[in-house]
Amino acid sequence: MAIDWICKHHSDIGKEQLYAILRLRTEVFVVEQKCAYQEVDGQDLEGDTCHLMAWEGDNLLAYLRLLDPQAQGGDVVIGRVLIAPEARGRGLGHELMEHGLKYAEHYWPEVPVYLSAQAHLQDYYARHGFKVAGEEYLEDDIPHIGMRRG
Repeated sequence: MAIDWICKHHSDIGKEQLYAILRLRTEVFVVEQKCAYQEVDGQDLEGDTCHLMAWEGDNLLAYLRLLDPQAQGGDVVIGRVLIAPEARGRGLGHELMEHGLKYAEHYWPEVPVYLSAQAHLQDYYARHGFKVAGEEYLEDDIPHIGMRRG
């Protein structure tokens, strides 16, 4: 079955899609990573936030969020990057980043892109042109590092 890559402005997301996004994000970031935090952070429906989704039929396989640079101090901010547990090992992570960067450039041409990476994923993001921007820090007891592209 083919994978449909869809990027939607938050105002165009249906309630079923939003539910699938929030369910998968909670499954990965709260349950799987055993990290009790406010995953639904109030930014999903703000400004020009966009949501990139990879669907295979009715299954959400991969996701990331693009936060509007106007609300983020000048950079497009990529966050909530994830692959569903059952879809891992299929190379979707790199495809997800390629699509995410393409959409960031489409919506906000020539604007730098920033992300807060889990520290052990620095090499993964470096393959997509990101460079370390700042010192390592703890977020929800997980080592993170800021990275910027452009």
